[in-house]
Amino acid sequence: MTDNVPVLRAEGLVRTYRDGDVRALRGVTLEVKHRESVAIVGPSGCGKSTLLHLLGGLDRPTAGEVFYEGKALSTLDLDEFRAREVGFVFQSFYLLPTLTAQENVQIPMFEAPWPRSERESRAARLLDEVGLSHRLHQRPMKLSVGERQRVAIARSLANEPKVLLADEPTGNLDSVNQAEILDLLARLRAERGLTLVVVTHSSDVAAAADRVIKIRDGKIE
Repeated sequence: MTDNVPVLRAEGLVRTYRDGDVRALRGVTLEVKHRESVAIVGPSGCGKSTLLHLLGGLDRPTAGEVFYEGKALSTLDLDEFRAREVGFVFQSFYLLPTLTAQENVQIPMFEAPWPRSERESRAARLLDEVGLSHRLHQRPMKLSVGERQRVAIARSLANEPKVLLADEPTGNLDSVNQAEILDLLARLRAERGLTLVVVTHSSDVAAAADRVIKIRDGKIE
């Protein structure tokens, strides 16, 4: 796929809820280029997370279409798309408390036909990449909040996605951990050639992006 085709394109996205009473998005159109870093900002309830979920195939638009490398998501197998092309990072981490860091990172890998030894070694390499090689066998409750987010980031990279979608990835972190996670995302993006789309309330996170998209009342300002 050539770089002049945007990795993600949204055309006229509308998303309504509660039988049409709530319009979370009102005709959003945008493009995201390969290896670009984009921050989506705006007040609470403006539609930021809804937009991110539509871009990642976690939800379907009421109207409009999302395109990935020129292909409409409505024509793709969304389970395969989410498993292969996109990594997700969330504010609340969503780590399974009974699993170790290494086991949590392996979860997306069960979609691929890798043997256990390969999953374990890949998870160990990813945790080393995010600075947690010494925490492989710790469960989430034994990790700091910053370490939990690093595990979540490692998990998001498990299947070598091209696009990383992050919803308030520093929302639960103090300023020190936020800076470290920002540096980590910037390094991973550069080393892996990732496209990064991040929803954030943080001015520091937005300032680190190549481009900022402001949303208000379900529309791009």
